[in-house]
Amino acid sequence: MKKDLKKVLVTEKEIKSKIKEMGEAISQDYQGKEILVVGILKGSVVFMGDLVRKIKLPLQIDFMEVSSYGKSTESSGAVRILKDLETNIEGRNVLIVEDIVDTGLTLSYLVKILKARKPASLKICTFLNKPSRRKVALEADYNGYDIPDEFVVGYGLDFNEKYRNIPYVAVLKPEAYQKD
Repeated sequence: MKKDLKKVLVTEKEIKSKIKEMGEAISQDYQGKEILVVGILKGSVVFMGDLVRKIKLPLQIDFMEVSSYGKSTESSGAVRILKDLETNIEGRNVLIVEDIVDTGLTLSYLVKILKARKPASLKICTFLNKPSRRKVALEADYNGYDIPDEFVVGYGLDFNEKYRNIPYVAVLKPEAYQKD
């Protein structure tokens, strides 16, 4: 696996520190409230697992799975819901947890759908952000790291379902995704 990686962008130590900071901020902002943390499968699972352990509030979790990439490195722009929430979010404080915000098209679509379900509040928490790729006006309420426009893997992020288990974030060499 390491032979496919160009460079490390975010180390394991940096990740742990940032997640602690984000958990504290979320705990402070929602003080006295219960939240529903909605993880966007599959990429957010690693980040969300670590994050919820740093949130010092009553919370519940649920998941959605949406797809706009397939086996490509570029979003198609066509969003499909593969798994919907099992929880009714009306009147709830909802925190969407995403691994990465790239063009923003998928998340923008998802926010529109969830707002129609009338939550008390709806915020976005993302581990990684690529503002240079944004195609819609969308900002996360909680953001781990802004990163350059490079294809990254690790810490839950994948290419073709590989590399999710790397404990840090790294840039994938182009030849690694051009050969598939």
